[in-house]
Amino acid sequence: MPATAKELYYTQSTTVNPNKMSLSIIQIFYYNDCMKIYPNIIPVFPLSGVIYFPKTNLPLNIFEQRYLDLVNDTYKKDKLMGMVQSQKNGAEVYKIGCLGKINDLQKSEDGRILINLTGITRFRILEEINNNKLYREFKVDYRNFEIDLKNFPENLGTEKLMDKAKIFFKKNGLLLNWKEFEKLDEIQKINTLSMISPVTNEEKQKLLEALTTKDKIETLENIISFYLHEVNFRNQTIQ
Repeated sequence: MPATAKELYYTQSTTVNPNKMSLSIIQIFYYNDCMKIYPNIIPVFPLSGVIYFPKTNLPLNIFEQRYLDLVNDTYKKDKLMGMVQSQKNGAEVYKIGCLGKINDLQKSEDGRILINLTGITRFRILEEINNNKLYREFKVDYRNFEIDLKNFPENLGTEKLMDKAKIFFKKNGLLLNWKEFEKLDEIQKINTLSMISPVTNEEKQKLLEALTTKDKIETLENIISFYLHEVNFRNQTIQ
């Protein structure tokens, strides 16, 4: 579990009150911590239509040799790997992805590997690294995503979004165990909805790139509202 701002600060100094630090100083501490803990060159699994977020889990069924190599190498090293959406054109990938840690790995008799990734923090791709491996590696930067390690409580005001999401999922014939869903914390709820909502790859990427949680809530609510309005419009037109 990522350290809180106070814990990070006290590892550096015990003479200054972290409650009195300015936001810019806190951001610097978060950024420096990212750079120390997380590697700036990471193996990346590009996958179209799949995004995931910090503090969420992503199960993956690995069977291609290049990604079997990636997972095996990663598991032996630090268990850290990146996920990023591939674009429609060739080998291009989006610039923003999410770093995760393999917290479970099982090998099947037919050679597949089943893993579970836990999201840690988003990253921005700076450049691809030339290597002699089957899988791709990128130089990345975690700057601007310090909020992903933040554990401060927030008043997010998600009631309207949740109401619309329930209607949206029902109209799309999607079943979600809302009782279990309610056990998640507010940020996990937002990130989970962003991951599983039946929207386009471009819209999923837009959610991933939303800088703050409030930005993400607003973006997701606008996307869902658009689809609900479109469905209502079609129904009215047909009638």
